[in-house]
Amino acid sequence: MTKQDWIASPGSPLRGELDIPGDKSVSHRAVMFAALADGVSKIDGFLEGEDTRATAAIFSKLGVRIETPSASQRIVHGVGIDGLQATSEPLDCGNAGTGMRLLAGLLAAQRFDSVLIGDASLSKRPMRRITGPLAKMGARIDTGEGGLPPLRIHGGQALHGIDYTLEVASAQVKSALLLAGLYAEGETIVREPHPTRDYTERMLAAFGVEIEFSPGFARLRGGQRLRAADIAVPADFSSAAFFLVAASIVPDSQLRLRAVGLNPRRTGLLTALRMMGADIREENRREHGGEVVADLVVNHAPLRGIEVPQALVPDMIDEFPVLFVAAACADGPTVVRGAAELRVKESDRLAAMANGLRALGLRVDETADGATVFPGPLHGGSIDSHGDHRIAMAFAVAAQRAVGEVRVDDIANVATSFPGFDTLATGAGFALRNG
Repeated sequence: MTKQDWIASPGSPLRGELDIPGDKSVSHRAVMFAALADGVSKIDGFLEGEDTRATAAIFSKLGVRIETPSASQRIVHGVGIDGLQATSEPLDCGNAGTGMRLLAGLLAAQRFDSVLIGDASLSKRPMRRITGPLAKMGARIDTGEGGLPPLRIHGGQALHGIDYTLEVASAQVKSALLLAGLYAEGETIVREPHPTRDYTERMLAAFGVEIEFSPGFARLRGGQRLRAADIAVPADFSSAAFFLVAASIVPDSQLRLRAVGLNPRRTGLLTALRMMGADIREENRREHGGEVVADLVVNHAPLRGIEVPQALVPDMIDEFPVLFVAAACADGPTVVRGAAELRVKESDRLAAMANGLRALGLRVDETADGATVFPGPLHGGSIDSHGDHRIAMAFAVAAQRAVGEVRVDDIANVATSFPGFDTLATGAGFALRNG
């Protein structure tokens, strides 16, 4: 992937109505479950990002016919729960941790061997949290040194259900175990120390699987088949988050973000921003593809620093980079605790955000599981995004309040989750160009 940079600086007040791309988590799962279903499924609102396309390409290699009648649409000809075909090629997940971890659970139950690989960033992400509990179900998965990718998955294993309590709350680990559980003998039960996103549970139910779930708990029995379903993917809240914060901190801004997914396990940032004084209201709340969606209308408002309740952390784990930007523009310090998971995302997001804000003139005190952000004027500078799409977009937002230009290095991976971010942003009023 060619290295790319952005030059960002203060633009105009942000205005307009925006259509945010489809939810990445829902798009991954929609393709996976449609591939395993009996019959033909149609997906509308599919995220045309590199991560989700990588997942679709993997299922094509595994023998699933997937049509693209138009952008953001997929027609998936399911092969049934036992219809995937072996391939001798490694399966490239690109930058998608969701793709790799969920596929590990699914492929551990197949008749054939497979190998999962990823890009340089994904190849540094820990996989023992997946391979450990899957081994308790009877799976055989070899990792690279230190529990890192690639994953070499041995097929032909007889899996059995387990009753497992996650050591770290993770929707990806939960989902991997539930997918393996579809093939396992008996029941699979997953318990969580804190509730995480329930996209997998909701969508399995939409595909006809009998699954019992509540916050922090999921149970299903093996041997069930999936029925084809039509899925409408809501706009991605994590992508909307950058515009929620940008309009909150840029004076005289007002944006409407249409049909944003408001899964209650996803919207911790919305709660945190409102605690900080953000002016965000929901309009036209409705159901969309089995998920609650609403139009979000956000107006500029003065923000104040808060101590982020630890109970919100699992429900906003992907939104912390842009929360740090909101904190940088607030009145008074913001304290984050209980977010050690940020150190093992696409980058060490705690360190990356702390170092980036320091480069723009702020004081940030790091701890092992969080940080305290002391707000102040932001000046220009150079930011290393570490190839992390959310770090790059967060600093494009921060630059809208900076005095001087901010160079954001290594932004190519933005296309993994938010293709067209720069076009949408500049149309709304950002000053942002390729460096």
